Amino acid sequence: MLQFVFVSKAKSKHYAASRPIQQKSSKRRADALLVEAGYATSRERAQSLIDEGGVFADGLLVSKAAKLLSPDCVFDVRSTGIKWVSRAGLKLVGALDHFTAISLADKKALDIGASTGGFTEVMLAHGAAHVVALDVGSDQLHDTLANDPRVTVMDATNARHLKAADLPFAPDMITCDASFISLIKVLPAALALAAPDAVLIALIKPQFEVGKGLVGKGGIVRDGALHDKVVTAVKAWLCVDMGWRLIGVTHSPIDGPDGNKEFLIAAQKPT
Repeated sequence: MLQFVFVSKAKSKHYAASRPIQQKSSKRRADALLVEAGYATSRERAQSLIDEGGVFADGLLVSKAAKLLSPDCVFDVRSTGIKWVSRAGLKLVGALDHFTAISLADKKALDIGASTGGFTEVMLAHGAAHVVALDVGSDQLHDTLANDPRVTVMDATNARHLKAADLPFAPDMITCDASFISLIKVLPAALALAAPDAVLIALIKPQFEVGKGLVGKGGIVRDGALHDKVVTAVKAWLCVDMGWRLIGVTHSPIDGPDGNKEFLIAAQKPT
């Protein structure tokens, strides 16, 4: 004879209530803790220190900016020799080393996605006369650059909607290090405003060019075939749709903060 055992709702609730409650972790990202502790002026600078192997927490090497650490950890931060305000500067330096025909002497530049100012600082160091540091965010530019008379700060500005009246000049040099948006969407307005013969150096980030369904775990695009597809698509758009002349494409000398492979594309506007 079959017997049925019924558990009352009250008893079920008792069982649910008796389950241990998981405590929320109090650990914090390594880059955020470095800034709070005064070892870096920005999270991007903190990421630079970490990427170059210069940060230890409680005696152990910190290899990722997103690593979760106790707020009470003891940091040992060692000089890495990076002279730029952010690691992004290393990317533009790599591009200029590769595209040796590009000169920044006396250029009037527009830096899209300036953030802390890595690209802006490199352009000034290479002889740019003036740089408009544009970013959709606010108060990110390093103080040494924000207070430089050769720099015009354009915070809280969406490059997609740029107009000639927004800029103090028609740029003859444009750089772009934008995140969470495709170059195909963020660049058209700026390219249209550029002076004849202007040069573009832009960072291609595959994770923001492929569809969301093609981005892997951790927001990383690992498939080399997808990298190639993205680079080909950006080149075609820039040369065919925008009418600019391709100078070339090269790998970024360093990966993105989360390990994504990035590429630098250079092109020139026709006369």
